[in-house]
Amino acid sequence: MSLTSLFNHKTVFSLEVFPPKTTAKTNQLINSLTGIERIRPDFISITLGANGANNEHALELAGTIENQLNIPAMAHIPGLYRSKADVTNYLNALKKQGIQNVLALRGDLNPQQAPVGDFHHASDLTEFIKQQGDFDVAGACYPQKHPDSNNFIDDTLHLKEKVNAGATHLITQMVFDNQAFYDFKQRLELAGIDVPVEVGIMPCTNQKQIKRIIELSGIELPAKFKAILDRYADNPAAMRDAGVAYAIDQIVDLVAHGVDGIHLYTMNNTENTQRIWDATHNLFAATDKSFRPRLQVLGK
Repeated sequence: MSLTSLFNHKTVFSLEVFPPKTTAKTNQLINSLTGIERIRPDFISITLGANGANNEHALELAGTIENQLNIPAMAHIPGLYRSKADVTNYLNALKKQGIQNVLALRGDLNPQQAPVGDFHHASDLTEFIKQQGDFDVAGACYPQKHPDSNNFIDDTLHLKEKVNAGATHLITQMVFDNQAFYDFKQRLELAGIDVPVEVGIMPCTNQKQIKRIIELSGIELPAKFKAILDRYADNPAAMRDAGVAYAIDQIVDLVAHGVDGIHLYTMNNTENTQRIWDATHNLFAATDKSFRPRLQVLGK
């Protein structure tokens, strides 16, 4: 099923998982997903490395989610290190599994590896995928701008190119500052970008994980979250509780202000996922877009 239609009548709740490197660990993840099946997320996205490594495990996991768990699967496709033939073959494999939802990405640049050259930008890949069949293509976006963008204007213009190429909805990079998202949403409205936007939320439960994220993404953490790190970084149990509570607080605020959806970066931690869902599921059940106002953009 196409996911875009979901945004017409509810606040979407989705998950992201990554494929383990072995079949045994993949099966272990599938078993844990079965354990939280009562959550019934609107879809589950499956990551894939920029160089296309772990293709088979990603495809296996996506097919199981789609056909055994009966939850729509969204397959990630990074384009920087893939040829048009590679992408076509992968799309054909997805078709055989009945998967029609994909997330088109440029992928991270590896200074030690030259890109293939067929897809320089995610917009190039998006346009190509739209020509290959009935795929619903999502795109990534960056509320605090992409690390390679010079400024917010350039970043917004590139995002508009992605939408014009066929991206039907957007998923943000992980957000730790809701105000940054509200400002971003305002820029989209000014630019005439009118597609659903899911906010990426990641419950950070250890300091090492957070430092790694900052290094890769350049995200600026808000003072409130820095205070949590300073207070609980050396206490794993307290840091886990604080990270989950912070994510829940973000979701409550975002859903109350009419966000299109929440995309939870699970890091394959089903326990944290379950805790967050238990604390917020009534918020999603209560949503009905036909009776909700548009997203309110808060002032600083």
